[in-house]
Amino acid sequence: MKIPQFKPYIGAEEYKNIKECFDNNWVTEGKKSKEFVNQLNELVGVKYGVLAPNGTLSLYLGLKALGIGSGDEVIVPNFSFYASASSVIMAGAKPVFAEVDIENLQVNINQVEKKITRKTKAIMPVHVYGMSCDIEKIMQLSKKYKLKIIEDAAQGIGLKYKGKHVGSFGEIGSFSFFADKTITTAEGGYLCTDSQDIYNKLLYLRNQGRINRGSFIHPELGFNFRMNDIQSSMGLAQLKKLDFIIKAKNENYALYNQNLKQEKFKIIKPIEGSTFVPFRIAILFDDIFQKEKTEKELNLGGVETRTFFYPLDRQPQFKRKYNLFFKPKKDSVSLSLYKKGLCLPSYVGLSEKEITYICKKINESIL
Repeated sequence: MKIPQFKPYIGAEEYKNIKECFDNNWVTEGKKSKEFVNQLNELVGVKYGVLAPNGTLSLYLGLKALGIGSGDEVIVPNFSFYASASSVIMAGAKPVFAEVDIENLQVNINQVEKKITRKTKAIMPVHVYGMSCDIEKIMQLSKKYKLKIIEDAAQGIGLKYKGKHVGSFGEIGSFSFFADKTITTAEGGYLCTDSQDIYNKLLYLRNQGRINRGSFIHPELGFNFRMNDIQSSMGLAQLKKLDFIIKAKNENYALYNQNLKQEKFKIIKPIEGSTFVPFRIAILFDDIFQKEKTEKELNLGGVETRTFFYPLDRQPQFKRKYNLFFKPKKDSVSLSLYKKGLCLPSYVGLSEKEITYICKKINESIL
């Protein structure tokens, strides 16, 4: 078999919506984008939202709207995608890395508190692999130390914690619609907030320092961080499929649990209070040798796997540029996760036969 890590779930509905943009001769940001934002706001349960070109720039816009810049520190989980940290640096601030819990991959609250200094201005909790972090405790911490919260919910569309959608807890929530996300616009991002003041700042920042197009008077400093109606048309079609996508992904997760023996490894599951929208089927092995053996067997069998995130405090670029700031421990939780973790395919359209085949390969590889 040839089983890729991911396939986007797109088809005739997306084509039809995109065609409407051409029929109406409007391809830049317009009515479709406004409709997409309105539906996203309703889904997440927030008052205001704006679109961005991608998830990285979405985080950057959020940080700038919160007034974060030179001399400020932002606490970021050490186990996350590179953009969580690079967006902080892009904003002119310094990312400070807090370790995560090895049981659930989410940021460790005690580690976050230890990293708070007088320079700390914000915390960026990340909802990893379609599972919520303990955002309730993060919010308590933010109130205690009077810190801003920008949620990195890039992998969290459709995900809730105790009945409330992730991305709606902090001052700002940031989402991504890259091709491998739960819903996709090929590239794209979305920021949301309940603060009108933050919303206005986002409008200026993303639209050349003005509220509306067509004006050549620019009251604020801003840039071009808009999306377009072609992408938003895709997003509208994807939102109609969201319930089905979530259901299908959870059915995949159930099949993995049913067929895998889970000897010498475990399947990562959400924390209590979190729903699950499996962005990845994440498994953690007891030792590095078994992980590497299983990975090799799967790849030889035509199954594309993916490792866990490489620790942010060990990223080569950060080490070269910020050597005095980032001094990773020899053995950290994030490094152990990288060495022992493996992601399995979980996309919509993955058949029961394919999942059974993947599980058979894994079970046979266990010594």
